[in-house]
Amino acid sequence: MSKTALEFKNIRKRFSHTEADAVSDVSITVNEGDFITILGTSGSGKTTLLKMVNRIYESTSGDIYFYGENIKKLKVEDYRRKIGYVIQQIGLFPHMTVADNIATVPKILRWSKERINARVEELLELVGLPGESYRKRYPSQLSGGQQQRIGLARAMAADPQVMLMDEPFGAIDAITRQNLQDELIRIQKKLNKTILFVTHDIHEAFKLGNKVIIMDQGKVQQYDTPFNILFHPANEFVAQLVASENIINRLKILKAETAVQPLTRTPDDTDIYIGKDEFLDSVLSKFFESGMKTIIVTDADSKPVGEIAWDQFNQLLRSKDSGSPTGSQNRISEKVGIHAAIHS
Repeated sequence: MSKTALEFKNIRKRFSHTEADAVSDVSITVNEGDFITILGTSGSGKTTLLKMVNRIYESTSGDIYFYGENIKKLKVEDYRRKIGYVIQQIGLFPHMTVADNIATVPKILRWSKERINARVEELLELVGLPGESYRKRYPSQLSGGQQQRIGLARAMAADPQVMLMDEPFGAIDAITRQNLQDELIRIQKKLNKTILFVTHDIHEAFKLGNKVIIMDQGKVQQYDTPFNILFHPANEFVAQLVASENIINRLKILKAETAVQPLTRTPDDTDIYIGKDEFLDSVLSKFFESGMKTIIVTDADSKPVGEIAWDQFNQLLRSKDSGSPTGSQNRISEKVGIHAAIHS
């Protein structure tokens, strides 16, 4: 059973000289190992919520619990060392080498020189920048994407229990951004870190998060899996927010594990198998190619963990509104049309 990493209880934040709450009555739970993305328009309260976690802002009312402890009762300096923080403006120290930048917090914690050097090498390898080539460089000698990787390595240096990331890829070109997203997914899977990631990009939110918080006017509109948010929006606001993602785009950003159901039978050699990290557009293609009624979903060790049924899939594809109660999305009614769209 997963531990509760963070718990928000009736959290509210109102800044002085304002008439409305920046964050209003938020009560959610984040389990250890969750990758939570926080999505919303500018001014929706997503960054304010994030900053209350590491006490850059103090809540006006309500409480946040970190592994069962009320963060207001923890010494701020000690608590923040358990939290990694990565922002869009990376803030690397320009006069310090890559290695020294990463070593900042371990030095404050008085780690031994040997332990620090080993950690720097480990993290550089983890973020795909080998120490022999990068540890002695200065930030000015790195690209924007490389600087962001070093910022991530620095945030992880003291092995924090929770990572907070505030639009870290927002100022990076599209191709580099996609590469960094893929790298972050790989790192999170390897380390099982609990991550809260703020973004205003819908595709990024659904690609990265195993759960997504949708915010508007300081309130949580929906806290759910990407699959449920896209196909079962909780209200009109969420439906309008995701309406720009047509059915094909949805399938390209949702993984098989988001739609998996319990096995109804014992799989055999005649079945079609697909990994849980494969995207649903690949699942759809498998259905069309094989004519099977179910496809078996496997874990990283190729062991069956569940199945996806064509009836379940077809219902989503043929639903009147494709998940939107406004009816704003086009209905896709023919398999051939969907198949052609995916491979166009």
